Amino acid sequence: MLSPEQLLRSLLPRRLSLIQKLTVLTGTVVVLFMTLFAWITIDNLQKLLVNNTTRELDNLASTIIRMTHYQMLADNRTMVYQMINEVASQPGIERIRMINRQGIIVHSTSPAEIGHMLDQTSLHCHQCHNPVKSLIRPPLLDHSRFFTMSDGTQVIGVAKAVPNEDSCSTAACHFHDDSDKVLGVVDIIVSLDVLKSDLASYRNGIILLTLLLIILLGASLTFFTLHLVNRPVNELLRHTTRLAQGQLDCELTPTSSDELGELMRAFQLMTNNLRQARTDLEEWGRTLEEKVNERSEQLQRMQMQLVHTEKLASLGELVAGIAHEINNPLSGILIFSSLAAKDKRLDPALKADIETISSEALRCAGIVKGLLEFARDYQPQMIACDINQVLIDSLRLVECQSVFQNVSIIRQLNSNLPEIMADQNHLKQVFINIFINAGQAMHEQKHGELQIVTAPSDNHDGCIVVRISDSGCGVPEGQLGKLFDPFFTTKGTGGTGLGLSVSYGIIQAHGGTITAESAQGEGTTFIIKLPHYEPAADDPC
Repeated sequence: MLSPEQLLRSLLPRRLSLIQKLTVLTGTVVVLFMTLFAWITIDNLQKLLVNNTTRELDNLASTIIRMTHYQMLADNRTMVYQMINEVASQPGIERIRMINRQGIIVHSTSPAEIGHMLDQTSLHCHQCHNPVKSLIRPPLLDHSRFFTMSDGTQVIGVAKAVPNEDSCSTAACHFHDDSDKVLGVVDIIVSLDVLKSDLASYRNGIILLTLLLIILLGASLTFFTLHLVNRPVNELLRHTTRLAQGQLDCELTPTSSDELGELMRAFQLMTNNLRQARTDLEEWGRTLEEKVNERSEQLQRMQMQLVHTEKLASLGELVAGIAHEINNPLSGILIFSSLAAKDKRLDPALKADIETISSEALRCAGIVKGLLEFARDYQPQMIACDINQVLIDSLRLVECQSVFQNVSIIRQLNSNLPEIMADQNHLKQVFINIFINAGQAMHEQKHGELQIVTAPSDNHDGCIVVRISDSGCGVPEGQLGKLFDPFFTTKGTGGTGLGLSVSYGIIQAHGGTITAESAQGEGTTFIIKLPHYEPAADDPC
């Protein structure tokens, strides 16, 4: 059962397609122009046949007049009439008459009308009874006429005047006044059946030719319209329908290099752009969750760094006050313990205790010094320098220590790096601290490896990356986030836990970042990113 929409669509008139419209319009124009052409051709052909027939009858009348001229001069009328009868025996000639100046038929191939007076007002006579001078050399069509005979036969008649020549007016046999211009008329009447038959044959041929041309033109126009217009338009329509249905993987091949071909190429370009846009959207949708997670991790790391920085700043202020308060009594302990150790009155049994007090006081002094360095507000003295040279100088200060005896140092320093703005002494402090920590982590290994790599940043953010990797024991995953916290150390009682915190502050003061990657038993990698030096436009250097 049809739905109401389908029923309404079936009742509505079907829309004409483009090819149908073009076919109807071009067919109508071709039929109109070919019909007009055929009508004009047939009309001109009819006039041409009439003119030719009239001219032939006029020539025939002139021939009769010339043939009978000498017999008429000899007044041999029997021979004249016999010659006229011979001529009239030709097919299509109805009759030939000779009419004198008074309008009496003196001879006719139809004997019944010989001797009769013609009605000068009849259709086939009035043209001959104009002023005499018009009959001498009248226009060809002026002395021809069309009429219907008593038996219903349609005929054409041509009247040819017999002029009064000099030989006629002076002939001995009969005499004509030389003032007479016309002696009589030769009237030839011919049936129009042959003319009509020829005209019908030509007309039928022209009509058939016109119909054939209309069919050929219509077929040619339809073919070329289908090939050059309808097929590209249908391809565009199908392509647009597929695009509307979301089928962006379809391809449209141009069929020509004209405007429709350019339109098809433009559609294909639009399809490619839409397909690329959809692919980008799908890719963006697929990676949206990953990007969100990555961004969340970045924000979390930034928040942790911010909290860490604030914690370091607050802790630095606290540590600075405590260090100053501890430093004064600690100095007194060191001074008096040194004096007591040198006093001769000291019991030798107590000398070891006094030296222990001095060493522990010195240890406390070292801790206080570290606290002061941690709390110090770093104001680096920035100059343009080569990061590779800073690393080489830092490494030269520590590579001869005992912790590096079984360590291979691998340098992969990029020689095409730009300079950086940095405080070399502070950077050396950072690198020395990391080198010593790496050497201590590999101290118990038979063969360790320290790798130092410098390279431009992969993110094209204008930074230089320094990677320092060791093959030591590594840091457990749970402790990696605390690596830069103050007083956190993995060395037990052998470290203060301030070295990496101080390094963190120095790198932050240089506008860079320092991070660590580690896995227990696989070693640790410190990644330092520092912005490279960009001289100002007005810098003379």
